[in-house]
Amino acid sequence: MKSSLQLVVIGAGPGGYAAAFLAADLGMEVAIIEKEPNPGGVCLYRGCIPSKAFLHVAKIISEAKHAQAFGIEYNEPKIDINKLRDWKKSVVSKLTGGLGQLARARKIRYIQGEASFVSSDTLKVTRTDGSIEELSFQKAILATGSRPAVIPNLPASPDIWDSSRALDLETIPENLLVVGGGYIGMELGTVYHALGSKVSAVEMTPGLLPGADRDLTDVLYKRVKGLFTKIMLETRVIKMETIKSGITVTFADKEGKEFKEDYNKVLVSIGRRPNSENIGLQNTKVKITSPGFVEINDQRQTADPSIYAIGDIAGNPMLAHKASHEGRVAVEAISGKRVAFEPQAIPAVVFTDPEIAWCGLTEIDAAKEGREVRVVKFPWAASGRALTIDRTEGLTKLIIDPKTQRILGMGIVGDGAGEMIAEGVVAIEMGAVAQDLKLSIHPHPTLSETIMEAAESFFGHSTHIYKPKK
Repeated sequence: MKSSLQLVVIGAGPGGYAAAFLAADLGMEVAIIEKEPNPGGVCLYRGCIPSKAFLHVAKIISEAKHAQAFGIEYNEPKIDINKLRDWKKSVVSKLTGGLGQLARARKIRYIQGEASFVSSDTLKVTRTDGSIEELSFQKAILATGSRPAVIPNLPASPDIWDSSRALDLETIPENLLVVGGGYIGMELGTVYHALGSKVSAVEMTPGLLPGADRDLTDVLYKRVKGLFTKIMLETRVIKMETIKSGITVTFADKEGKEFKEDYNKVLVSIGRRPNSENIGLQNTKVKITSPGFVEINDQRQTADPSIYAIGDIAGNPMLAHKASHEGRVAVEAISGKRVAFEPQAIPAVVFTDPEIAWCGLTEIDAAKEGREVRVVKFPWAASGRALTIDRTEGLTKLIIDPKTQRILGMGIVGDGAGEMIAEGVVAIEMGAVAQDLKLSIHPHPTLSETIMEAAESFFGHSTHIYKPKK
């Protein structure tokens, strides 16, 4: 059986379904090929959404304990793990089911199965029921996403988890080791700590969240250091061995000294790898770079003119919102519009407690580029709103071009940082200068005021801190 389509989208994560929906809205005949019964991808089924559902639970538990500081005490929470798991599943089901309805409303052909390229205009599609179909197309968009990276030579054990397994919430272990101090490890470590596990973390580099500015991550480090049993920085995992009660892990510190610890479960969260293998790309003109990303241009077009690539397979940062934007750019390019993927600020958010968010130029990037910048900060200890919620550990900072006063970057650590960072994205994309943020009236008392006051401090006259301009 053989049929032909204007556009076929391989993968239905936030990038794939956003691309397919826009293409259908523009009048194209579209098909989606995806293993799951509805659109959503890893983000909705096994990533962003279930993790944020559990992080919300963790926040409620944490806030209940924190209320003791105000004179309000609650009993220890009783956790019904089955009900909690079912609630997570219901959230995922509602979202993915809704996307399925939207795909049907748009008359998109949804094929549940896996695809492999036969040539630059033909796919072999193996459906989940075992039937095989050849599908020819004019254009294709690769949106195959990524999978958890693994440590080589680990023993096969149900006690060693990846992020997907951790989100299944099979059990709440007494002792959990998180391997990797990135955002996935910190988020899931936060969840399991709140649910009652004794959590330890190990990270090869000198600090948590490598790549993020240290003044932001230091705030998180101070907090989790008081919550986690142990945080081992500049430490490598040498070996894991199965034992009756779980896993024995051998570590090596920065001096090379080895030591062992036992854990009930180990969560390996050392990053993700793009899914560019086993999809027949060798039968096309698509070029693959290390470590498996697909080479693309500003329109998200690969070296094969008929094939585009978006999302995790198209390179860092591996973020859902970046994939969605790329999907729209690719479809507009296919439709003949003059477009390019050239964002000035892709926001990153770590949904720990406190949250960390940044966009645009970081201090780390500025130093690497030898770029002259001025950094202004507003400590949340001077924020009335932060005081009322007893979360004064936060910080808001702006990275500004000292000559043009243009906003180049923003970083926030603190409660709700992920919601606030969008203002920084808009400011950077619109070419705003410090004066624009200073003169924009922010509501009082809110945490968003810290952005305005950080801008005011650039000129040396922030109302709630005294830091005269030199």
